[in-house]
Amino acid sequence: MAKKPHTKLRVMMLGGLNEIGKNIAVLEYGANIIVVDCGLAFPEEDMPGIDLVIPDFTYLEKNADKVKGILITHGHEDHIGAIPYLLKMIDVPVYGTKLTLGILENKLAEHKLLGHRTMVTVKPGDKIDLGVFRAEFIHVNHSIADACAIAIKTPVGTVFHTGDFKLDVSPIDGDIMDLTRIGEYGRDGVLLLMCESTNIDRPGFTPSEKKVGSSLDSIFMTNTDKRIIIATFSSNVHRVQQIINTSVKFGRKVAVTGRSMINIIDVAVRLGYMDVPQHVLIDVSEIGRYPAEMITIVTTGSQGEPMSALYRMAFSEHKQVSLTTGDLVVLSSHAIPGNEKLIDRIVNELYRRGVSVYHDEAEVHVSGHACQEEIKLMHALTKPKFFMPIHGEYRHLMQHKELAEFMGMDPKDIFVCDIGQVLELDRKTCKRAGTVPAGRTLVDGYGVGDVGNIVLRDRRHLSQDGLIVVVATLDLDQMTLLSGPDIISRGFVYVRESEELLEEARDIARRVLTDMLDSGVTEWTQLKTHVKDALSKYLYSKTKRKPMVLPVIMNV
Repeated sequence: MAKKPHTKLRVMMLGGLNEIGKNIAVLEYGANIIVVDCGLAFPEEDMPGIDLVIPDFTYLEKNADKVKGILITHGHEDHIGAIPYLLKMIDVPVYGTKLTLGILENKLAEHKLLGHRTMVTVKPGDKIDLGVFRAEFIHVNHSIADACAIAIKTPVGTVFHTGDFKLDVSPIDGDIMDLTRIGEYGRDGVLLLMCESTNIDRPGFTPSEKKVGSSLDSIFMTNTDKRIIIATFSSNVHRVQQIINTSVKFGRKVAVTGRSMINIIDVAVRLGYMDVPQHVLIDVSEIGRYPAEMITIVTTGSQGEPMSALYRMAFSEHKQVSLTTGDLVVLSSHAIPGNEKLIDRIVNELYRRGVSVYHDEAEVHVSGHACQEEIKLMHALTKPKFFMPIHGEYRHLMQHKELAEFMGMDPKDIFVCDIGQVLELDRKTCKRAGTVPAGRTLVDGYGVGDVGNIVLRDRRHLSQDGLIVVVATLDLDQMTLLSGPDIISRGFVYVRESEELLEEARDIARRVLTDMLDSGVTEWTQLKTHVKDALSKYLYSKTKRKPMVLPVIMNV
């Protein structure tokens, strides 16, 4: 009797490699699959009209019957934002800590999924059995409360997924990362370490969140005559808690604006992750009842996002808050790569309005991600047999590989992968084993995945060169041109200043159509193609531009 082949563990990232955001890991063993995190990314500049970018779920949808559950490390958008889209395809339980699931509930409610999917609340130290897997949630520090690493025991060994983490020895909530439990896993043996790489290029240790508190005290002390507006990440409840504490210390009321900020503070207060004294929080519509120097406003928009509350304030579009020269705006964040221009635009507009701005020069932000020394500590504690750097662009992953080599790992045991690449592991070996479908799915309004590369190409084309519409009516029975062609220009040239150019374009279209009809051509595709080619060639020769030419030809 032939011996049954030994099943291997398959590990793959469907997002979060060679990119920032869209983090999602998949572990598969036989008929068992678990998912760790399921986040989104925000659109890049070359994606006009796109709202969100989520992972390609083709592989999970195809293997839906194998998926046992989704484990969440923490409640940031790049780790939970795509979960509602996945849950519409596969109905599986979601496991996460109390605050993480509290934030997720708002998202499920927006997608009308709340109450229709299973949500299981866990605490650090809890162990969950999912098919052949046993997962333990382990407390870590991050820029959001209730963050966890996840140790996953599999039939071939332990996979340790760090999530996003930092070592904060003086955290706001008093609980430091559970180094003891991580070390115990290292002592027992970690087969594969999957460790985040976001701050791998920064030496030393990440400063404590408490450092921000002393900076806030200094800002409030030296600006007692100003209304203070602080923009920060809505998910950083510890930062918001410190802003509230400092405001109370200086006798200020606190108003909150920005939908995501209001939602997360509501969840954090309800679940006991924030302590807000009575009568401190006021509705933003009530700020006019108090002297300006008694008001602190906490807002979204620290990354310069168009339509965020801070953006609307800066450009006088906010219904309740009008900025004046008596205001101080504090940007309590560092720019996410790619957002620098958006932030600069807001800062310039604030200065133009005479508003005081603290940006960069004040120590009002610390990262939630581990720097080099903390990452070295994670490697030293877990002592992995194999290592896959995750959560970063290619340069981050390669720098993390170099750090692992510095820590003594053999280069052949380190795997810098791309999304969709599969690692196959048994107790002694790890190797690359092909790919699964992976990529990005674009969300535009209610449309998920219906905007692809061709639609994006057309949108870029329209945004760069504009549109020319040619409208003509034919009588194919008589082989005559009844009316037109008329030329409509949008985003190409200003019609009143280009009448001669458009008149010549009209004549060219008329000649092409007449010649085609005289030749007995009645096939719609040929008629449109000849008009399009002739006009494109003429317009490029005159303007060196290539507008989209759209012929609309009708038959009566």
